[in-house]
Amino acid sequence: MNKKVFSTLFLAVFSVTLGVGLVVPLLPVYAYELGASGLYIGLIFGAFSLSRTIFLPYFGHLSDLKGRKPFLTIGLLAYFLVSIAYVASKDVNFFILIRFIQGIASAMILPVAQAYIGEITPRNKEGFMMGLFNVSLYAGLSVGPIVGGTVKDTFGIHSAFLSMGLVSLVGFLLCLIFLPPRTQESSLKRTKPPLRYRILIRNKFVAALFFFRFTYTACIGLVWAFLPLFAHTQFGLSSSAIGVLVMLGVLTSGLLQTPMGIIADRFNKRALIATGGLMTAAAVFSFVYVQGFWGLFVSNFLFGVGGGIAVPAVMGMTVIIGRKTDSMGSVMALLTMGHSLGMLMGPVLAGIITDVFHLSLAFRGGTVLMVIGVAVALLLTSGFQTWAEEEMN
Repeated sequence: MNKKVFSTLFLAVFSVTLGVGLVVPLLPVYAYELGASGLYIGLIFGAFSLSRTIFLPYFGHLSDLKGRKPFLTIGLLAYFLVSIAYVASKDVNFFILIRFIQGIASAMILPVAQAYIGEITPRNKEGFMMGLFNVSLYAGLSVGPIVGGTVKDTFGIHSAFLSMGLVSLVGFLLCLIFLPPRTQESSLKRTKPPLRYRILIRNKFVAALFFFRFTYTACIGLVWAFLPLFAHTQFGLSSSAIGVLVMLGVLTSGLLQTPMGIIADRFNKRALIATGGLMTAAAVFSFVYVQGFWGLFVSNFLFGVGGGIAVPAVMGMTVIIGRKTDSMGSVMALLTMGHSLGMLMGPVLAGIITDVFHLSLAFRGGTVLMVIGVAVALLLTSGFQTWAEEEMN
């Protein structure tokens, strides 16, 4: 493993996700204060995921052909510039446009970084390495809400937006200075071209992990988009308290990434995916019945445990598939597409359900969707272990 590359990407992803965590919990309440309905709040979250979904296949495949560093540096710089535009946003429609542009920049960062990590990962260490790397993602997203809520309560919402731009700039400088030239990347030294998407999407294991990521992330989108509003309107919680709640689920998942990655390398990954997925479903359902801060606290903790169990196993399987197909960037892009579609559809559908019926029904719908995701993943990943062992021989 190249420790310099790993450390650089770890810190870069931490910095940019810290920036995201700074403002995500603040967006629903800020948009609500600008006059946004439930549907518009869903669109604010969904615009980011829509543009990222559109551009992910392009950047993923192109990074397999052209190298990872150019996309990482351009994406991080664009993220910084777009983050500054938040300060000028006074209108809900402009807010949606900014989120759409930011999603394009995002499509160049996380899946490309994960593909880079996947290529330097030793065999039989896939769960551990991806779990360890994901700590950067979860650490940034867990620390960010607390810092963002505190900054907003103390200095105002624009200070939180400027903070997001600053930490994105740090990530850009790290990758620009410390990543080796793209000509030294292993992705450019392969002996055969990466597989095209029309071939990859027919792989049942890719389809299984894609659908699980979609359902799991739809639940994340639901919780991130509407839990802050629910806590604010029903219980009158402050931005700082809401930041703690959002942080709790992310932090819990982050703390479990490395130990569960080690377990995923040694035991049945499918069982871990099922266990984590069902725990996530139970946590989403519990939001319907909780009362006050401490009820929300417990539900968010269980939500984080579910993701902490399932995600390292999913990412470990993804690395194995990417390695076998010589298409690490494309496979990571497909899985991140599932993530983006979930973040798109979860908030939008929940917003429609909230406007027409009630928020509690949205949480019940998320529960059913997560259970379906577990069932599909178990069905389509049957035989994965045998396939992986055959490919290694």
